[in-house]
Amino acid sequence: MDPGFERGQRWNWPATTRRDPVLRPTDAPFYPNAIRSPGARAAGYIIRRLTGLRGYKEVNLQQLRYLCAIVDHGLNVSDAAEALYTSQPGISKQVRQLEDEIGVPVFVRQGKRLASLTPAGEAVIATARRALKEIENLKRVGAEFEREDAGTLAISTTHTQARYVLPPVLRAFAERYPKVKLVIHQGNPVQVAEHTARGEVDVGIATETLATYRELVTLPCYQWNRVVLVPRGHPLAKTKPLTLAAIARHPVITYDFSFTGRSQINAAFDAEGLTPNIVLEALDSDVIKTYVEMGMGVGIVAQMAYDAERDRGLEKLDAAHLFAPSTTRLALRRGTFLRGYVYDFIARFAPKLDRATVDAALASAPARAG
Repeated sequence: MDPGFERGQRWNWPATTRRDPVLRPTDAPFYPNAIRSPGARAAGYIIRRLTGLRGYKEVNLQQLRYLCAIVDHGLNVSDAAEALYTSQPGISKQVRQLEDEIGVPVFVRQGKRLASLTPAGEAVIATARRALKEIENLKRVGAEFEREDAGTLAISTTHTQARYVLPPVLRAFAERYPKVKLVIHQGNPVQVAEHTARGEVDVGIATETLATYRELVTLPCYQWNRVVLVPRGHPLAKTKPLTLAAIARHPVITYDFSFTGRSQINAAFDAEGLTPNIVLEALDSDVIKTYVEMGMGVGIVAQMAYDAERDRGLEKLDAAHLFAPSTTRLALRRGTFLRGYVYDFIARFAPKLDRATVDAALASAPARAG
C-alpha cells in the first residue's frame, strides 16, 4: 500500500491525476478501504477514484454491467440484453444516459448499430471492468468476515482434470467446508481461461492457454505425460521399445487440438518426420477410450486418465520417453480478493502453493507483451 495512505485515513488523490482530463484506468491505484459509499453510489465513487475525474455522480453498477455485456457480446445489444434478462431499449437508454453523464461517446454508431468502441470508450470499458472487479472484491471481503466457512467455490477446468484429478481433492475439501457450494464449469483450455479472466469462476485449471492471458496470474501445479492405450492383445503392445514410428503405423485416436497437451503430441511426430493417421479427435478421455475399446485405433491420452480398475479391457503402454512433459497450471484473475477457503483449495490441489506463494504471485506485475 502507498505510504501516504493508512486505514481510516482519507486518500488525497495526486494533483497530477486529478487535473488530467484523459481517462487513465491503469495509472491510479485503488484502495478498497477508501470506499465509503454503499450500494449503487459505490460505482460512481470508484470511477472517480480510478480516473481522478469528479463528474461521475449518476453512474451506477447497472450501467457498467450493461457496457461490459455489450462489449462481451460483440457489440450486439440484443444478445447482451438476453444474457442479462432485460430489454434492448432499456440497455440502450442506460448507455445513452451514461454517455451524457461522462460527456464522451463510448461507441461509434452506424445508424442504429454499434460499430466499434471510440478511443475514449476503450478507456471507459477498461475502467468499468476494473470498477466492477473492485465491487466484487468488496462483496468478497464482507462475506469473508461475515461467514468465513460458507460461500461458493467455482472452478473452471477440463474434463481430464474434473474427472481424474479433482475428485479426491474436492471430496476432502467438502468434508472440511460443508457450507461451501462447489460449482464446476467444464470446457476446453480457451474456455477455462476466458471463464477465469471474466471473473465467472474463482479458479481455472488447465494445461494449455492459461499463461497467454495477461489478465490472469498462473501458477504451475504438476507435470505429467502420456500413455498409449490399446485393446488387450493388440500387436502394438508387443513392440519393445515403443516408438513413434510404430504408433504411426496404426490409426490414432487422441484429443482435440485445443486440449490437454495436444501440441506436444504433434511436435513429437513432426520432429521424427512422421504424420500420424488421426482418425478421431475427442474432447475428453472417456470418449477416446470408448473408441479404442471398439478397435477403431490406438489412443494417446494423459497418464492420469487411465484407471486400472475401470479400464480392464485396455492395456497401458508408457509413452513418457516419446513426448515432452506438460504442466498443469492454476489460474487466478489478477487483482481478485480470495476467500480463505479458496487458498485452502489451492493448497490441497497443489501443496507447494501455500498462501504466501499465491499472494506473492497476485501482487506481481503482469508481463509485458512483445
